[in-house]
Amino acid sequence: METRYYFIFAAVFVVLQLFLYIFNRTLGWLYGAFLPQQGRYLFAILSYLLANGIILLTVLRVSPSLFRVTPYILVILLYSAFISLAFGIIWWLGKSYFQSPRLLAWAYPVAMFGLISVSVYNAYTPKIVHYQITLDKPLNPLRIGLASDFHLGTLFGAKQMDQLAAIFDQQKVDLILLPGDIMDDNVDAYLSQQMQPSLAKLKAPLGVYATLGNHDFFGDQQRIAEQIKQAGIKVLWDQTETIHQEFMIVGRNDDLVKDRPSTAQLLESVDTSLPIFVLDHRPSEIEQISQLPVDLLVAGHTHNGQIFPANLITKLTYRLAYGHEKIGHGHFIVTSGYGFWGIPMRLGSQSEVVIIDVKGKE
Repeated sequence: METRYYFIFAAVFVVLQLFLYIFNRTLGWLYGAFLPQQGRYLFAILSYLLANGIILLTVLRVSPSLFRVTPYILVILLYSAFISLAFGIIWWLGKSYFQSPRLLAWAYPVAMFGLISVSVYNAYTPKIVHYQITLDKPLNPLRIGLASDFHLGTLFGAKQMDQLAAIFDQQKVDLILLPGDIMDDNVDAYLSQQMQPSLAKLKAPLGVYATLGNHDFFGDQQRIAEQIKQAGIKVLWDQTETIHQEFMIVGRNDDLVKDRPSTAQLLESVDTSLPIFVLDHRPSEIEQISQLPVDLLVAGHTHNGQIFPANLITKLTYRLAYGHEKIGHGHFIVTSGYGFWGIPMRLGSQSEVVIIDVKGKE
């Protein structure tokens, strides 16, 4: 295992203990009058043992299937910490009016239900984000539909692809770009739930192009690419494609593929006087690519953090973690993604479909 994963595990372990401490102190404060002291101690011990046990069994790969449970535990404890902080401030500001925390005790499950409901809504209800960009090269007006990070699997599938196809149809896009993480690690759920007809509904006059993301490269990339291809979508494996001699699309493998050619190498044999659109799943090489004759790069991967405060971490990690920025003569757009990873929750981010109206130099 790489060294960085040990640091990540250590950080998660420390944060988990803090969240568990806040969780148990809050329950003791709000519900202490209803529970005997021994019962509170027993509950606290069990919560520490259960949460830490699940994470240890996952990390040590004794029970890898528990990996899906870990994010739920962390998110529920995170939301509990948010509520505890808010209630602590309310109690401090209104302590002269409160006789006991009984009202807050009733409000606690309501607040938790509210946070979870908002998070699920954000995960399954996409917003449509519009960008307008003008290139430094001639090009007829073009409308691009952008969506990434579907993570097609048991929690996100055919219904969402039907909805995405309807959005692209309604927006009358000319071209669709899908920069990675189409599947959630493998095609098992995709096949068993017969999602291909829904994925195949993604159509545009100038075609639909995809690259593979890190989750597509977790060992099942050949089957994933084949299923995407069977849905009528062109998969670009570090390849370039010229569209009607008007512009070029460059599709890069995710940087999980350590020996992938650089963008500069991919551009060596192409006509760089044409507008060049790059699909790169992770926005990890924006500064390098901004030095090249690339006119538009689209990426995903970050999910805009998915759940606050992770968006603060992604902002520190990437030159552009979300949104649109013009760097040099090129435009760079990073989407928060149409799906989600791990759990169907988003807080401080929302599922989105991006529509890019592109104009050329007059």
